[in-house]
Amino acid sequence: QVQLVESGGGLVQAGGSLRLSCAASGRTFSSSLMGWFRQAPGKEREFVASIRWSWSASSSTTNYADSVKRRFTISRDNARNTAYLQMNSLKPEDTAVYYCAVGPGSAYDYWGQGTQVTVSS
Repeated sequence: QVQLVESGGGLVQAGGSLRLSCAASGRTFSSSLMGWFRQAPGKEREFVASIRWSWSASSSTTNYADSVKRRFTISRDNARNTAYLQMNSLKPEDTAVYYCAVGPGSAYDYWGQGTQVTVSS
């Protein structure tokens, strides 16, 4: 089992920044893939960003939704088993509950409880 705890959400004005954190505990060797998703009221959960760590290559690969490219940056600290989502130039349409998820391969097996991000206009 892997437990995930998100933090860093809050209320920010449009154009502002927030950094979300996702701390993993438990069987963290199963966390080669870490991602962020979000769900706005009345909408489906959508992919935001992911980072895949290759233990053999000691490198990571990132992917982003088109809506957040050049504004959001995903990163991870393997020593701390923590993933981050730096969000800049926030827009009201970024308002959502943000979820962290991890998995050992191409699928996400574990999910966090979510953290609310609200961007005011």
